Amino acid sequence: MIDLRLLREDPELIRASQRLRGESTELVDDLLRADEERRAATQRFETVRAEQKSIGKEVAKASGDERAALLARTKELAVEVKAAEAAAGEADQALRRAHLAVPNVTVGAPPGGEDDFVVLREVGDKPQIAEPRDHLEIGEALRAIDTERGAKVSGSRFYFLTGVGALLQLGMLQLAIQQAVEHGFTPSITPTLVRPESMEGTGFLGSHASEVYRLEADDLYLVGTSEVALAAYHSNEIIDLNSGPARFAGWSTCYRREAGSHGKDVRGILRVHQFDKVEMFSFCRPEEAEAEHLRLLAMEEEMLAKVEIPYRVIDVAAGDLGSSAVRKFDCEAWVPSQGRYREVTSTSNCTTFQARRLNVRYRDADGKPQIAATLNGTLATTRWLIPILENHQQPDGSVRVPKALQPFLGREVLEPAR
Repeated sequence: MIDLRLLREDPELIRASQRLRGESTELVDDLLRADEERRAATQRFETVRAEQKSIGKEVAKASGDERAALLARTKELAVEVKAAEAAAGEADQALRRAHLAVPNVTVGAPPGGEDDFVVLREVGDKPQIAEPRDHLEIGEALRAIDTERGAKVSGSRFYFLTGVGALLQLGMLQLAIQQAVEHGFTPSITPTLVRPESMEGTGFLGSHASEVYRLEADDLYLVGTSEVALAAYHSNEIIDLNSGPARFAGWSTCYRREAGSHGKDVRGILRVHQFDKVEMFSFCRPEEAEAEHLRLLAMEEEMLAKVEIPYRVIDVAAGDLGSSAVRKFDCEAWVPSQGRYREVTSTSNCTTFQARRLNVRYRDADGKPQIAATLNGTLATTRWLIPILENHQQPDGSVRVPKALQPFLGREVLEPAR
């Protein structure tokens, strides 16, 4: 959630951010009103509570008519205090609801919606393939991807990775973990079921709620990214950032309902309900967040170079940002069969938005607790198999294995099954 001090000092800044996102500015007015009403209700409660305490002390010293009058006022105050306390509680809840409804304040993101991104750079040479086969055709020939049996077992948008397909994914994710460790990240295998407060704290129960699987009987959610568990790892804690950012690399299976994507990317494994991913996550001081964001992007580009696929980096427009992010960079890999780039990584700077919700703090130079900043970024995921298979396909039906992945598969070329 945003800093209420910023709201009070410069509400027009928040309104401008809402307009950039294509969101309602009325949410800002609702939050301002809820903030004022909460403060008024809290002040009212504190005033009558203070009077109650004061009269309580006077009763012990009084006698006669004065004591009787004070006792009568004590009874009145008991009712008033109870009502004021209830009103303050209701105002506090109303403020929280209004607070949660306002997304983070965008900084530096281009204006516009999904198609208004800015291309920052293109990297690598696109392969010249006369008649490129798509990843599913290649994967089926290698006996690496089986969507037919995935659908038989679990329904649409499920799949099996078998043989070299399983080895390719495991190798890619292990390569990502190795790189993360080399750069000082703590490797983590995270829970994939989390409590509502963890999901809400990371901003996934707002506009993204329809994407999330929920286990109602247990009041738990299946995560769509290990970002959720990693962000909540230090919830309600004061962490040590004196030596620099605290960095994690979380390996988890991820689940997304893909609500609203009916008919989109139904072939293959581009848009599926279950996949594996290594996600980077950083806690840092707010003034370090911008530099940390570029660091995570550099990590993603380093991994893409290792698997030898051409890509481009885009600066995502404000109207296409998630509620927690102030800015997001995507890396999009070239997919020969589609003749276009498709997203394979995202890295977002969430500043203090998530940490404020989750109460993650650090101590400043004076020893005072301050809200930390959080950032996240994809380091490798199942979707990467698509550009790897397609960009490295060869005329004879085989697929060249990128050099960095060869130790994990024990071969230089993947041959079609005979």
